[in-house]
Amino acid sequence: MPPPASTLDEFLTQLDAEGRLVHVERFRARAAVHGSLDRPLPDDVGKRVGLDGLWSHQAEAINHARAGRSVVVATGTASGKSLCYQLPIAEAVADPVRPGTALLLFPTKALAHDQLRSLAEFEFPDVVAATYDGDSNPEQRTWVRNNANVVLTNPEMLHHGLLPHHGRWSTFLMRLRFVVVDELHVLRGIFGTHVAHLLRRLRRIAQRYGSDPTFIFSSATIGQPSRLAGELCGLPVAEVSSDGSPRGPRTFALLNPPIVDEESGVRTSTNAETAVVTAGLVRSGHRTISFCRSRKGTELVAADVARRLPADQRDQVKPYRAGYLAAERREIEDELFSGRLRAVVATSALELGVDIGGLDAVVLNGFPGTIASMWQQAGRAGRELQESASVLVAGDDALDQWLMAHPHEVFERQPEPAVINIANPFIAVPHLACAAYEQPLARSDERWWPAELLHDGVRDLVRDDALRLRIRRGEPQAVWATRGYPSRGMGLRNGGGREFRIAFADGTLVGTVDE
Repeated sequence: MPPPASTLDEFLTQLDAEGRLVHVERFRARAAVHGSLDRPLPDDVGKRVGLDGLWSHQAEAINHARAGRSVVVATGTASGKSLCYQLPIAEAVADPVRPGTALLLFPTKALAHDQLRSLAEFEFPDVVAATYDGDSNPEQRTWVRNNANVVLTNPEMLHHGLLPHHGRWSTFLMRLRFVVVDELHVLRGIFGTHVAHLLRRLRRIAQRYGSDPTFIFSSATIGQPSRLAGELCGLPVAEVSSDGSPRGPRTFALLNPPIVDEESGVRTSTNAETAVVTAGLVRSGHRTISFCRSRKGTELVAADVARRLPADQRDQVKPYRAGYLAAERREIEDELFSGRLRAVVATSALELGVDIGGLDAVVLNGFPGTIASMWQQAGRAGRELQESASVLVAGDDALDQWLMAHPHEVFERQPEPAVINIANPFIAVPHLACAAYEQPLARSDERWWPAELLHDGVRDLVRDDALRLRIRRGEPQAVWATRGYPSRGMGLRNGGGREFRIAFADGTLVGTVDE
């Protein structure tokens, strides 16, 4: 093993000398571009933020939100997107005439808890923020319903916990001013289509209590973000995509594992190469995050990294993935945020906008599938404007090897647009059943769903005896006609949705795993 390098450039030079790198791209530092608000913030809000000046995209997005226009902010990582919704929310909550509430949706629990920490640091007046997720016990959930005016949750809890029991949230929903949907770029395919129906159900129930919330979406750089955001919420959405934030110097290297058998073309394992690079970065004093594409991969690579480090550094490397117990996740997150961990090997659970300061390097175990995800993962490093480096370790599949042969495509190709299909009946019909449970369906619901989709879905549910038609006030309505909650057992992330709990014989929970 070569001696530790003192700088990132020296480390990359060592990898290049060994013949591992096929391309190195360098990006210069970028200065900030500032903008101004249409009207000043209230003193109590502005003073606590300590604004020296908003970046141009922040000011533009806040102006849209304060004017009641739904908006999507699609800029790079560490560009201060959170402030685009934190400031309008703080202002709305403190409104002396009509105090508002806000619902913030995050795709992961880790991201929700990270944003809760961020909000707490500002100490905004009158803001009572709390997370409402699967880790909350019944007493905590009751406290959140009765006291919080800013609720941070995830699509599953909105689907299973809030909308079916909306009567308990009547005061919160009546005052609902903003709905924040973070990490828009992950809302594609099945998951994104589920969320599109979920947001329509939310708007429908909010209207019942007299509110019409403004939506604020935040996203990594993707193609056509306003189109996706509009399809998700069913509203026109303004787009803010010109990034005014500063950025430190970056280096991005492409590494192709060396061939071990010239005749067959077999290369060194991607997991092993990722472990070698990660261990080398840690030994050189650089805090590193490595991304793997599977839970199993995180465990294997983390163990290999630890094996390659000196004994006194091995406990400074840990894996992070879905399936851990809440206490285990919080412990790893606290160690990561405090700086005690020198490296973490994670799935995409930490790809999203969790603010981990002080990271110097990112290692990608294989191309993550899209250009948008690649830049999102690479952006985890250098958030404090320090010099940073990213290393993409190619897999042995055809796409990764094609990118190694055409490295310019990695850096010149535009981020892909995310696609959803709200007309998919296998997703739409179950959501219509949920909507009917929450409030009987009627012709007026064509405001939320296309008429053909609504009518066909109601017909199918009536045929299955899940709904029954009733005449109320001269209008036909479809009412829920069976026992239980239709949302129960209905997953949002995949077609099956079942999760298995792993436990010892005495009932002690070990973790969870998807079907």
